[in-house]
Amino acid sequence: MQATETTLHELNTTHPPQSLWKTIVVLFKLRVVSLLVLAAFGGAALGAMAGRGASSWALLLLAVVGTLAAAGASAINQYLERDRDARMSRTASRPLATGQIGRPDAVLWIGVGMVISATVLSAVFNLALAFWILMGTLIYVLVYTVWLKPRTTSNIVIGGAAGSCAVLSGGAAMGAWTDPGVLILAALVFVWTPVHFWALALAYRNDYIKADYPMLPARVSPAKAAQRTALYTILTALCGIALGLWPQIDPIFLTPVGIATIFLITRTWQLVAKPETWAALKLFHFSNLYLALVLVVSMFALLWR
Repeated sequence: MQATETTLHELNTTHPPQSLWKTIVVLFKLRVVSLLVLAAFGGAALGAMAGRGASSWALLLLAVVGTLAAAGASAINQYLERDRDARMSRTASRPLATGQIGRPDAVLWIGVGMVISATVLSAVFNLALAFWILMGTLIYVLVYTVWLKPRTTSNIVIGGAAGSCAVLSGGAAMGAWTDPGVLILAALVFVWTPVHFWALALAYRNDYIKADYPMLPARVSPAKAAQRTALYTILTALCGIALGLWPQIDPIFLTPVGIATIFLITRTWQLVAKPETWAALKLFHFSNLYLALVLVVSMFALLWR
């Protein structure tokens, strides 16, 4: 206990308290949440093209419950991982890792309350939406964070299904989550996730080794990790092309996404050729832009149809 208190004191000295706004942004991972909400809107746009069109009320509901559930799940994730976060340079400044928040259990219950609120509010209007909202949270918190992440190198591969649930929740909001276009986009997010996260884990490989996480880049050589990442880049590219060939989307979709896919493959090839930190970070940052572009173009496709 004394050692733990000493460690927290040292962390607080190294990482001074953050502003309230920055604490909220970090604690609830609002940057990640924004991408998940964008994924939900991408699924909603594709669902609207296949169904009865977009409903402003349904989109507002999706935005509210999607943000609540994703932010709540992120808070629960940080509560569960606060000890390991303190051992990693990339996450050591998080408010729970530094001990900035005096009652960590309060964060847990706030996160749980946000998820329950999102699920109940969704269920009042749309049971399918409530199902996918809750399923995404359960996969991220229980399947990925609690079960897989500390135990297997396949953790992020299976955990990527949480992001797919965001897309499916968008389709469900429009009453069309089983539409092929929505399912293809959900598959794209699923296979994109290892590309995105393994690139980050390769850049911070020593962090994951110190925290004793069996993330693939921490358990195999950088060259092997880069090769496995390349496999998922190919799958991501195929899903992007498949989405562009979906009949409901204008072929113009293939132009920006096709160009972005070439850049994604190029960044991955650079990583395979030189599996070093700079190449991993370039792929990580571009993978964010790639997914955002696919989602935005999917949304605009609803306008130009």
